[in-house]
Amino acid sequence: MKKVLIIGGGAAGMFAAITAARCGSEVHMFEQNEKLGKKLFITGKGRCNITNACDVEELFLNVVSNEKFLYSSFYGCTNQDVIDFLEGLGVKIKIERGNRVFPVSDRSSDVIRAMDQEMKRLNVKIYLQSCVDKLCGSGNVFSHIVLKDGSRIDGDGCIVATGGMSYRSTGSTGDGFRFAEGMGHTVKKLVPSLVPMEVEEEFVKELQGLSLRNVDVRIFDGKKELYREFGEMLFTHYGVSGPIVLAASAYVGSNLRKKNLNLSIDLKPALTTEQLDLRVLREFEENRNKQFKNSVGKLFPAKLTPIMLKLSGIEPDKKVNEISKEERQSFVQLIKHFTMTVKGLRDFNEAIITKGGVNVKEINPGTMESKKVKGLYFAGEVLDLDALTGGFNLQIAWSTAYAAGMAVNQEEK
Repeated sequence: MKKVLIIGGGAAGMFAAITAARCGSEVHMFEQNEKLGKKLFITGKGRCNITNACDVEELFLNVVSNEKFLYSSFYGCTNQDVIDFLEGLGVKIKIERGNRVFPVSDRSSDVIRAMDQEMKRLNVKIYLQSCVDKLCGSGNVFSHIVLKDGSRIDGDGCIVATGGMSYRSTGSTGDGFRFAEGMGHTVKKLVPSLVPMEVEEEFVKELQGLSLRNVDVRIFDGKKELYREFGEMLFTHYGVSGPIVLAASAYVGSNLRKKNLNLSIDLKPALTTEQLDLRVLREFEENRNKQFKNSVGKLFPAKLTPIMLKLSGIEPDKKVNEISKEERQSFVQLIKHFTMTVKGLRDFNEAIITKGGVNVKEINPGTMESKKVKGLYFAGEVLDLDALTGGFNLQIAWSTAYAAGMAVNQEEK
């Protein structure tokens, strides 16, 4: 019987433990928190967006970094396999908008509890509040771990599933990267991803809490378009957030480390510039004897109107029938290109995931085993893999954990 050591009791760690134990391994899990699944508990705003029920081919389209590396693992443990696994543990599943998969109960605690009970059934030894200090090997073969209290635990294999750097309050403190480097691995630069953005303009403070739906957002580096998406966004006291902004951070974060970028919002994407001009003209005709500031209320949410008036360059007290064609057309351009300067990303405490991690070129994609150290495996966010929101990052965790859990039992030392 193989003795397998698993570092980390999150989604990847628990799934790897169950997989290895079902294969007949003696499994020991070390978790530095007082309970398992702390980050899993808050995913999907506490509802646990388990995976995405799209076609497997579509999973790859939602992976931002190193999607080709995931070919074996995504097909080895598909999104449907994850759903079947959880339903087999008694967790009833539902599929919502965007193919997002949740427990019927809307409680992430049900997913954690089911996996905890399965580990106990399989006699997985769980050590809570147990901090691993380092990994050790003999030659290029894993041999044991050393805990912070100095105790040594030998094992035939080790799976590192420590997560990334995001949501540090859940215990994601980057230990796995230190372990990897200690065993000779390179770690790709770590940056927060799926994270809100900070903007320079002071007016965003006045827009705090305003949500815009059905807008078209584009981000530019000079004239080069880096990102474009249609959907929902949110203003905060420091900048912008919301689904399409979080997704944008995964694509433009590396550019933001070097320079500021321009964010352009089309507030009326359903209308062409010509159609919008006619719409504004109609509003002006209906309010021709009113002041400009009292004539555009139907075009914008209440919070946004004062900002648009200020940015328009048109005197707010000017009578509508005195506004020139050029002024009107400039106002239309403002509505189609409401622009601000993005100066950076928020930090890891607000990031959903970590971009960067253990270099996947040093990992066997079929087994998640290190190419440098036999018997050492990595799973989940500790690897240089990241995807968009919607259950895709958890699918990476499940699939890589399954690959590692299966392989650690089979590899002979």
